[in-house]
Amino acid sequence: MKRHNTKLIGILTLLLLLVPHPAVSDNATATANRAKEILRQIDDMWRGESSYAVLTMRVKTAHYERTVELEGWSKGKEKTLIRILRPLKEKGAATLKSGNHIYSYLPKTDRTIRLTSSMMMGSWMGSHFTNDDLVKESRMEDDYNPVISFEGKRDDTEIIEFTLIPKPEAAVVWGKVVMAVTSKDYLPLKQDYYNEDLEVVRTMLFTEVKLLSGKQRPSVMRVVPIDKPGEYTELIYKTLQLNVPMQDDFFSLSQLKKR
Repeated sequence: MKRHNTKLIGILTLLLLLVPHPAVSDNATATANRAKEILRQIDDMWRGESSYAVLTMRVKTAHYERTVELEGWSKGKEKTLIRILRPLKEKGAATLKSGNHIYSYLPKTDRTIRLTSSMMMGSWMGSHFTNDDLVKESRMEDDYNPVISFEGKRDDTEIIEFTLIPKPEAAVVWGKVVMAVTSKDYLPLKQDYYNEDLEVVRTMLFTEVKLLSGKQRPSVMRVVPIDKPGEYTELIYKTLQLNVPMQDDFFSLSQLKKR
C-alpha cells in the first residue's frame, strides 16, 4: 500500500508541475496584451481613422531611377486613393483601392482598368511594392500573433523586437515578420519580411523622425529587396494629416478620374 501511495503522490506532483502557475499565466497574458497595444499604435501611426498625405517616392533599380510626387487619402484599411502630382507627363494617373479591388486610371488614354488576379504581383507605379501589397494592406494586430523576442539595448538604442507569426486564417503572404521599435516611443526602426520558407526576402527601414500631424514619426520608409542589392523604393512624407473628415463616396471611380 505504501508503494502505491508513493506512486500516486509522484503522479499528482507531476500533474501539478504541468499546470501553469497563476502568476506565470497572468504574466504571459500581460505581455501579449502589451505587444498587441504597441502594434495597434504602430498600425495607426500613419493612418488613424483617415488620412491625407503628400509624399515623394524614389525608386532605384538596376535599369532606371525615378522620382514621383504623390498625394494620398485613406479611410480605415479598406479605402485608399493615390494620385500622381509630378512629373507632369504622369500627372493625374491614380490608383484606387476599394475593399479587395484595385483600379488604375491613366489620363493619357482616359482609361480605367480594374486589375485582374494575374496583374496583382506586378509592380505598383514602377516601385518595389506590388499591387498585391496595396490590396492586402493589413493591420498587424489583426493578422499576426506577436511575441516579444528581444528587449534591451542594440546598437546603442533601447529596443523591443517582435516576431509576428500569421494567424491561420489571415490572408497574408509572409511566413513571419520581425520588427524592431524604440522602447521609449515605440517608433518603428526596421521590419524584416520572411517568405514561407522563412527566408528574409525584403527589409523596410524607418528613418528621419520629424513632426508629422502633431507627433514625432519616421518620415522616410525604405524598402530593400534582399535579392537585388543596391535597389530600393523610398517613401518620404512631406505632410501628413490624420483623422480628417472624409466620406466613403470620395473613394469612387468618378473621384479616381478627377485632376
